[in-house]
Amino acid sequence: MDRPTDTTTAGLALVVIDMINTYEHEDAELLVRSAERVVPVLAELIGRARSADAPVIYANDNFGLWRSHHGELVDTALSGPHAELIEPITPDAESLFVVKARHSAFYETPLSYLLWRLGVGHVVLSGQVTEQCVLYSALDAHIRHLGVTVPRDAVASIHPHLESAALEMMERNMDARITTAKEIDFVRPAAGPAPPPS
Repeated sequence: MDRPTDTTTAGLALVVIDMINTYEHEDAELLVRSAERVVPVLAELIGRARSADAPVIYANDNFGLWRSHHGELVDTALSGPHAELIEPITPDAESLFVVKARHSAFYETPLSYLLWRLGVGHVVLSGQVTEQCVLYSALDAHIRHLGVTVPRDAVASIHPHLESAALEMMERNMDARITTAKEIDFVRPAAGPAPPPS
């Protein structure tokens, strides 16, 4: 099947990683403090992506709930102890959703194919955790020849020193553009051609 020719926003997509979360896990207290700082920035970034008709793709852990779909994951997070971190960034009817089971948003998920179908050649990676799932997703994007941008103020971490190291690794080893959310232009992005799915 051929890729659609009416691709959006010159091939740029916003990927929101693991932000639909109950925060009922080990190290959650440390992560919540970081997420509280990130959520307002991410909500604004999601809003600008939607206004520019850029795809907004949620790539979220299934928490081992193999019978759950994305609606149940959202409902579970909204009924948890930190609903205030979910409400501002809840997926809307136009959002796309990929359920993942491991760290990378690409591992054993349809994300590569979805991006190819959308004509996306560059991903903006946001969410949590910078030194884990964001880092591994950036590597998997890089080896698929996708451009990568990571807004440092729209990613949350557990350990700030590891976050700094992860951002440096993404920039130096994966050619990622490390920037701020306000610097991202969804209207005139710099994006290369979308590679075939792998």
